[in-house]
Amino acid sequence: MPSRILVVDDEPSVTDLLAYNLRKALYDVQVAADGRAALRLARESQPDLILLDLMIPEVDGLDVCRELRKTSDVPIIMITARGEELDRVLGLEIGADDYVTKPFSVRELMARIKAVLRRTEKGGDEESSTLLRGPGNLLMDVERRSVAVDDSPIELTRLEFDLLHRLLLNSGRVLTRERLLEQAWGYDYVGDTRAVDSAVKRLRAKLRAVSAEADCIESVRGLGYRVN
Repeated sequence: MPSRILVVDDEPSVTDLLAYNLRKALYDVQVAADGRAALRLARESQPDLILLDLMIPEVDGLDVCRELRKTSDVPIIMITARGEELDRVLGLEIGADDYVTKPFSVRELMARIKAVLRRTEKGGDEESSTLLRGPGNLLMDVERRSVAVDDSPIELTRLEFDLLHRLLLNSGRVLTRERLLEQAWGYDYVGDTRAVDSAVKRLRAKLRAVSAEADCIESVRGLGYRVN
């Protein structure tokens, strides 16, 4: 079955361009022109990925992302205008996986879509049968894709799980933001690493909410992150 992609944008020129290229690549494409329709289609059709413009009518893109993250970890790539810097940062903070800016390169966007879907479909990677332990009685079951501290489960998105997985696998070693983009996001570094910082911030907050000791991720100034 082809992957289903929901395109959310109120500019027909953009949706036509994206739908044409996505269908040419054999994706199943749905289109929504406003946030209310986007939420309805996301619930009804369960897309594998959402391309979400922030400036849309009815319900704006940030609120759509917030609402989706209450019940779903569907990958979301935001589409923003160059002047929406604060919105981009906020979008990453509330759970978007990545963003592209208008005008965007269709080739680059298609590469990112393929990488995100590839990571999603794999649902993990080569170390799929291991148990990984971290400080504060943190336990990751890679096969079941679960994380817990003692008997308290921690609900992570697919991206947050993959990010913590890479850090635990390399415990004690500093992983640069570029390396994390390649290993957890699944595509080559393209010049902006704030998606990594936002994802790490969300992940650390979830770990701390269960146990302060479980927040085992350390920021190494000027380099990246590591688990000690």
